[in-house]
Amino acid sequence: MTRTGIVVATLIVYQFVLVGIGLWASRRTADGGDFFLAGRRLGPVVGAISYASSASSAWTLLGLSGFAFVIGLSAVWVVVGSVLGMIVAWWWIAPRMMQYSRRHDLMTLTDFLAHDAHGAARRAIVYLCSGVITASFVFYVAAQFQGAGNTFASTFELSFASSVAIGATIVMLYTLLGGLWAVSVTDTLQGLLMAATALLLPLAAVLALGGFGSFVEGLRAVGTPAQLSLGAANAGLVAIGVAIGGVGIGMGTFGQPHLLVRFMALRDERALNQARWIALFWYLVVFAGMYFLGLAGHVMNAQAENPETIFFVLTESLLPTVLGAVVLAAVLSAIMSTADSQLLVAASAIAHDLGLGHRSRTSLLMVSRLTVVVLVVVAVLVALYLPQSIFDRVLFAWVALGSAFGPLVFVRLAGRRVRARGAFLSILCGFSLAVVLSLAPDAPGDIAERLLPFGAALLILLVFGRDDR
Repeated sequence: MTRTGIVVATLIVYQFVLVGIGLWASRRTADGGDFFLAGRRLGPVVGAISYASSASSAWTLLGLSGFAFVIGLSAVWVVVGSVLGMIVAWWWIAPRMMQYSRRHDLMTLTDFLAHDAHGAARRAIVYLCSGVITASFVFYVAAQFQGAGNTFASTFELSFASSVAIGATIVMLYTLLGGLWAVSVTDTLQGLLMAATALLLPLAAVLALGGFGSFVEGLRAVGTPAQLSLGAANAGLVAIGVAIGGVGIGMGTFGQPHLLVRFMALRDERALNQARWIALFWYLVVFAGMYFLGLAGHVMNAQAENPETIFFVLTESLLPTVLGAVVLAAVLSAIMSTADSQLLVAASAIAHDLGLGHRSRTSLLMVSRLTVVVLVVVAVLVALYLPQSIFDRVLFAWVALGSAFGPLVFVRLAGRRVRARGAFLSILCGFSLAVVLSLAPDAPGDIAERLLPFGAALLILLVFGRDDR
């Protein structure tokens, strides 16, 4: 069998498994609570790995490896920021979010953000949150479909449009079937596959280079001074700014609805305590692996035209055909594990938060599923007709959501009451400033884009949002 044939067979089997999981999960999905929160019954393994794989997506396997390929050693600050953000989320936010959501019977992040607000003020916050989530996730999901298109286009003789359509259809199908049950279980399978790839491919690269010592020598030989410096060849305050800018990416973690909902769905305290260590181990393996792979790729193929294809280049050159097929499935896993979670959260923002499906349990499920279909179509159109790099598109959505919601999540979970006016202004400021800065020249990844929106939104809460009742 040819390489293409093996890849096709592997992917077909893998997709049948995913759809089968969706069918299984559909039997456990009877109402909105099951569809959006899996009945609050997520165990530690599913909760941890589905969280981790949803947080990572194609930008880790393709974007981070490509970023390290271009930037060099200073890309390590993105790894540090991502891991630190995960630690804060699981050790500080998770226990408080789980208890708060149960105590007040909250189903979505918007329920949490609008809690204690009433009347017109509550409606304003709900509409704003739903708009921010929907707008951000359209671009976020489009980035995942773009990654699927790149994967298929690099493997088969398919057009980019056809590849995007195939990936979108698969994700849509099992998301429609089983809601968070299907999403979390499939994300767990995909997350395990991603972790295995993050161990296998860097190890193969080290062996191909003749050992770690040869890798270091090769990196010194091909790297520029900027690529060989943790401060990107800068010194003093500028070098500190480079580090802070990279670490600052972790701040976006605190406002991601598709991640925070996992905390609301965890089974109990024991599941939480076990899950946080599983998630930490996964993060260290995958992020460190993709960082190293990007550096090794620079040593082995310094003239690669598109940095975000270095993952595919090394897969084809280092691995046997069958293993290469499995690794390609891992890329699709990264794509789908994020896209499905985001589609589900966006559907909850429209069907549940806006009240479009509240007439009955059946109508809530129906509206949610119709919303998923519409969002998939819009995201496909964005992926096809508004081209942008995967890394930049994901970074925008990540910063926008983190800046809009993260400060309010922190302040409310810290036990401070927040005025509705302050909550509304904080969300609006964080999101709007993230959009404006993303449109500035050379904005993606700079320190202002990552830190200013979050800081401004937090300042508004502390100044205008305090409620001393």
